[in-house]
Amino acid sequence: MSPGSFKEDDYPLGVDLTEKLRQVADPYHDDTGGCHGPDHTERVHKTALYIGRLMGARLDVLSAAALLHDIGRKYETREQGKICHAEKGAELAREILAKLDFVPSLIDEISHCIEAHRYRGDKIPRTLEAKILYDADKLDSIGAVGIGRAFLFAGQTGARLHNDSDIDILACKPYSKEDTAYREFKFKMSKIKDRMLTPEGKRLAEERHGFMEVFFERLEREVKGAERVTKDSLKMVSGKR
Repeated sequence: MSPGSFKEDDYPLGVDLTEKLRQVADPYHDDTGGCHGPDHTERVHKTALYIGRLMGARLDVLSAAALLHDIGRKYETREQGKICHAEKGAELAREILAKLDFVPSLIDEISHCIEAHRYRGDKIPRTLEAKILYDADKLDSIGAVGIGRAFLFAGQTGARLHNDSDIDILACKPYSKEDTAYREFKFKMSKIKDRMLTPEGKRLAEERHGFMEVFFERLEREVKGAERVTKDSLKMVSGKR
């Protein structure tokens, strides 16, 4: 079984409640851009439930937390990082879950997952479900999907495709023209595999990390003109030998 084999008709919270949570969360995704939209939420939801099943976690907690985990994102984006979307999301989730008649103990569990999914400062994932949500969210920021999301975000901020000069990307500022996908890889994406919290999360992260290294090394060579794209390399990309 893999993350992609999750069946859409498998709802730990039941169909009706799951759809209510999706509908409530949707407006919060407005203005977040393609890299943090509903499609990201659905991928995290699938991956979280996949890992959750392997580890015997509470799938009802994971399902609700995954569907609501980024509802604070637009506030962080609007303030260019001055507001923590995880903390804001947990605050908003408490209100939403209370209106949907979730019991207080379940609200606490779900809110902790959301608040800790960013894992900054003292917001440490304490429960199994929080660790799984953290891993599922981080997995979506690496590998092929992670690369695509990094370029989408760079486009949202008006950044370049890639820096083709000798500029020190580690000295570049986020949310600027120099905030490229490659900078995101060097600053953040390349370090994620060493920060995973579950065995399956670590396994998947290692695999996705390897793909990113190949991609960004190739991007560097092509942008800086160190290599021409040959017929042989094109055949390898297309799967022909």
